[in-house]
Amino acid sequence: MKIYKSKVDWWLVLLILAVFGFPIVQGILTKEYMLSAIFVGLILLFCILGITLKYKIEDGYLSVWKTKIDIKTIRKVYATRNPLSSPALSINRIAIVYNKYDEILISPKDRADFVGELLKVNPNIEVKL
Repeated sequence: MKIYKSKVDWWLVLLILAVFGFPIVQGILTKEYMLSAIFVGLILLFCILGITLKYKIEDGYLSVWKTKIDIKTIRKVYATRNPLSSPALSINRIAIVYNKYDEILISPKDRADFVGELLKVNPNIEVKL
């Protein structure tokens, strides 16, 4: 079993802190403490999601949260900067094309080692990094 953490962009962390930090400060200044508490909770939720975001390769499967992908069905892996919502904390992503039309965007820290592990299980994967 091999586990890879997601790469995290510093600007994404700053953006989340700015967007959710403003209502926290505003809530404190206007004595709307419930508003502040809600946004502190949202920041904590983002932190928990970020900490638990891992990509696991085990027994021929790639697991991303609850999604399990049979590595034998992966057809292509390529680099992308697609900003679509996905289980990735960086804009420097890799797209994994599997089955006939399925695709997932992820951002492992050690991209080369990650792709190498996929190729060990399925050497027929087309790689464009």
